[in-house]
Amino acid sequence: MIPHEDNNAAAAKIRCPICDEPFRSDADSAPFCSARCRLVDLGKWLKGDYVISRDIKDADIEQGE
Repeated sequence: MIPHEDNNAAAAKIRCPICDEPFRSDADSAPFCSARCRLVDLGKWLKGDYVISRDIKDADIEQGE
């Protein structure tokens, strides 16, 4: 007999970029493990810890389409 696989079990486990904890890719807070880690990331952007390394070129915009 083949074991029944729960649909929720099919979601991949990934690691949070802030705390490195594993979590399910279908979590409401993805790509973070929690709302707290999402806010920590936002705070880093607002403090200037993260920066865009170069000016945006027209080719960059065209690739995003």
